[in-house]
Amino acid sequence: MKTYLKSVFVIILTIALACSQKEQAGEKKQKTPIVSGDWTQSFDIEKRDFATSGENLYFNLQPGYQLILEGNEDSQHVKLIISVLWETQKIGNVETRIVEERELVDGNLIEVSRNFFAIDRNSLDVFYFGEEVDIYKNGSIVGHGGAWRADESGNRAGMMMPGKIETGARYYQEIAPGVAMDRAEIVNQQMILETPSGTFENCLKIEETTPLEPDAKEYKIYAPEIGLIKDGSLLLTEYGFKK
Repeated sequence: MKTYLKSVFVIILTIALACSQKEQAGEKKQKTPIVSGDWTQSFDIEKRDFATSGENLYFNLQPGYQLILEGNEDSQHVKLIISVLWETQKIGNVETRIVEERELVDGNLIEVSRNFFAIDRNSLDVFYFGEEVDIYKNGSIVGHGGAWRADESGNRAGMMMPGKIETGARYYQEIAPGVAMDRAEIVNQQMILETPSGTFENCLKIEETTPLEPDAKEYKIYAPEIGLIKDGSLLLTEYGFKK
């Protein structure tokens, strides 16, 4: 009698262990990691309903919209012109809006980038699909450092601006290993900032870092319904739709 019960117990235990291992294997297969450390880097891009124009509270993708920021860096005057163009660019299966950034130092053009963005119609999350970069010296293009596309091998789109803001959220903006791996952390949602274009309240402060340069750290501030109003030492001087 004791031997029989022992045999039944062994059989039940064996079946239970097998089921447990199968269940754990299933969980591992189903649970695809969406974070690296605690930085979100997977966004279910294939399930999104993308548009090439639109806006959330802090990021405007309407064609014709423009921001101009200016300031001094290393005793030089820097001017950054950000323009939402009427052009689009297909990246993989996603049609994206081109946002051009032109950076001038003491009046001399030093960099032009054409950035590819799309907005999810449902969540209003804005995603970053890469950029073309032209670096200038003495009026001539001398390089393309930092250029990447989400449809190139090993690369993926990152999130530029969430539609729903949560303090402490951390996410990758660029996912191009070895080339561009910028990431953002939302550190404050109630900043007040005075700029040459006015004083803005309830502003969003974002800390940007990258594992490619562990000691680098930058801060950007976005105003509701305006967009970027501070980038490092640069402050907003003009904004609105170009005539």
